[in-house]
Formats: sequence, structure tokens, C-alpha cells
Amino acid sequence: MTVLVTGGGGFLGKALVKRLLDEGQTVRSFARSNYPELTELGAHVLQGDLSNYADVSAAVAGVDAVFHVAAKAGVWGSYDSFYQPNVVGTQHIITACIEHQVPKLIYTSTPSVVFDNHDIENGDERLPYPKTFSTHYAQTKSIAESAVLAANTSTVSTVALRPHLIWGPGDTQLAPRIIDRAKAGRLVKIGHEDKLVDATYVDNVVDAHLLAWQTLAPNAVCAGKPYFISNDEPIAVFDMINGILAAAGEPPLTRTVSVNAAYGIATVMEVVGRALRLKNEPPLTRFVVKNLSTAHWFDISAAKRDLGYHPQVSMEEGLARLAASFQ
Repeated sequence: MTVLVTGGGGFLGKALVKRLLDEGQTVRSFARSNYPELTELGAHVLQGDLSNYADVSAAVAGVDAVFHVAAKAGVWGSYDSFYQPNVVGTQHIITACIEHQVPKLIYTSTPSVVFDNHDIENGDERLPYPKTFSTHYAQTKSIAESAVLAANTSTVSTVALRPHLIWGPGDTQLAPRIIDRAKAGRLVKIGHEDKLVDATYVDNVVDAHLLAWQTLAPNAVCAGKPYFISNDEPIAVFDMINGILAAAGEPPLTRTVSVNAAYGIATVMEVVGRALRLKNEPPLTRFVVKNLSTAHWFDISAAKRDLGYHPQVSMEEGLARLAASFQ
């Protein structure tokens, strides 16, 4: 089979490319930058822009499935900077799949599409999109997810996966940011409650994508539906953070600030950042405060039932692998 992975140079994308190659598939990677390491692994690397339909169409032509992983994530930047890759880019993927009669489209979404700044405990796929979104990322991903699911037909089968807080060796975002901020003395525990969150080891997320690919077909039970993906082991958010710090040989967090104080500081930082038109995200944002001080963990019964997904790497084993990777 020939498959396309958009965002193949990213953390999840690269892990997915490697696994597909290991299983003997012919893999194309589509991204804005060149990734020589993917070429060395045996992938066919294509450079292009999701907002350019000619680039997307050329990448999609002739493949048997598309894993659409690429997206602009984060909490800082203009709405258009998120809309172009996340919404326009996804619509281009959908259109190209239809044009080139690609039978399967597996979309990497996010639980952020249902986050309304309040606790989510044992939430499932019946959760609606919120009336208002706290970030451009969440809003544009919800628009894109809706488009992917609406595009499901007898010709192109689609499914959306919502993995929560992906982590593991090779992570270029979560763990490095936690470790760097802790070393700089800029990381503190927010609030005095141990709110539970889901976190998902990267290999488990790859498993979910491959299972969705194998299961997806016209009239399959998963076709046209979203699925939450996790390790199925909710953990206190700062236990997770301290676990990552321990894996890197760093001491645990000891300082705590109240939620209200953190939210006030984040508000000031955002106001100043926008007034000065800073390109880089402030050290603390209101979205981050809300994420660190609310529960968000999910019932993955639907993924178990419809996709046959069961996380194979536990949190304990994942943290051991992370520690080994740092060594």
C-alpha cells in the first residue's frame, strides 16, 4: 500500500512514518520543510504548503490512504495563521482525496475541540463543541474535524481521532518545554487540587491510527465518527509533569500559586504581548492556566469497541522509556 502522512516531520507524524515503513508500506511524507532523516528511513519526502491546493493534490495523487496529522498548534498567533493550515489545508486534503478517489482518510484531531474551560471527567463522544472557544487552535480544529466527518461517503471513508496529550521519546514540544521552564525556575504548580488528566504515549497513538486505517471502510461502524484516544490511566496533572522531570533527572516542583493569581498574571502577559505585537507566546497564558487547573479525562470505550484499540504501553513503562531516552 502507498500511504501519505501529512506532517511527517513532527513528533507523531515521524513515529507514524517509522511504523508504516517497518510494516512494509510505501510512505510519502508531506510537510513544509525537508526532513532528510525520513528520506534515510525510506520515506518519499515531499515539501509543500497545505494552503496550496496544487501541492496537496500532487501529494495525494496515487495513494491508498491519507493520514492527515499536520496542523498548526499552540495558543498564540492570529486567527488566519491557524485557519489557513488547519481549515483550508484540511479542506484541500478532503478535496484531493475526492479528486483522486483515495478510499481512506484518517484525521488527527484533538480533545481541545470540546474543551469549554471547565472540568471534563469521563467525557465521551457525545460532548458537543463549545459555543465559544478559548483558542484559535481549538476553533479551527473543530471546523476541520466537522468537515472531515461530513466528507464521509461510500467513496471516501473518514474518521477522526482525538489523542490527548501525546508524549514519549522524541517529543519536541511537551517534555522540552516542561524541562526548560523548570530549569529556568518558571514552572510552578497551579492550584491546590490534584486534577486528573489523560496523557497518551506516542506508540499507543500510532496504534490507534493504524487500527483506524485497518477498520475504516464504507459503512464501517467507525466511518464518519470521532474517537477519544488515551492511555486509559488518568493521572494528576502535576504527577505527570513531575514524572517527566524525574525522567530527565530534574527535581519535582515545590512551589504552588493559586489559580486566580496565575490567571491574573497570564491575563496581564497576554495583554502586554498583544499590545507589543509579540510574535512569541507569553510565558503563561490563560488557556495554559485553565488546562493545568481543570480535569480533562475521557471514556475511550468507543475506541475499544469500534477500533479494537487498547493501549499497549502503560504510563509507568512509558516514563521508563522516556528516562532511558534522556540517558
